[in-house]
Amino acid sequence: MSDSPFTQLWRSGLWTDNPALVKLLGLCPLLAVSNNAVNGMGLGIATLLTLLVANALTSMLRPILDNSIRIPVYVLIIATAVTVIELTMKAWLPGLHASLGIFLPLIVTNCLIIGRAEAFASRNPVRDSIHDALAMGTGFLWVLVVLGSIREMVGQGTLLDDVELLFGDYARPWTIQLFDADYGMLVALLPPGAFFTLGILLALKNCGDQSSVLVRQPLLWLRRSFF
Repeated sequence: MSDSPFTQLWRSGLWTDNPALVKLLGLCPLLAVSNNAVNGMGLGIATLLTLLVANALTSMLRPILDNSIRIPVYVLIIATAVTVIELTMKAWLPGLHASLGIFLPLIVTNCLIIGRAEAFASRNPVRDSIHDALAMGTGFLWVLVVLGSIREMVGQGTLLDDVELLFGDYARPWTIQLFDADYGMLVALLPPGAFFTLGILLALKNCGDQSSVLVRQPLLWLRRSFF
């Protein structure tokens, strides 16, 4: 039985066409902000919300949007969404807003968002565009969180440090201390550590894809031969 279109969209966004691990989009904030899990989670959620708004509005406007002005309209939609998200975060999560710094408004320049608006949302109905935004945004989010978690654990021996910046003071006990920060590898928290860690994740994904192909081919042959 073939997969549904929504299943294909989610598989594409989370794995096969993951924006961070396959398309390598949004690498500047991906590498700069992901020095801990909370920063990665905060930026990932903001990017996901922006992508959701941009895809939904682009799909709604596509029947009436003139082709000659579509790109400026996309940029206007994205900039408005990012501004609203940034002001909301500044009001309710000032610590996280300060931690993310310039990379929060720079979501406007993330080519993932305008790329999905142009390549998918402008050609598909609203429901499909929302699924595409959620899938691609979640794919970008989980890579940010994993990358930030690895760098944080290796660099300072903690997991979910400063979690109260995102979830409030009651979340302070969620922080896990694995070992003393003096034994951490500082390079993991610096830009070179971001490149090394992302390279390892890319290698693991490629190995996983190749392994799945090697396992799938004999199974398909058996199915065609005997069933």
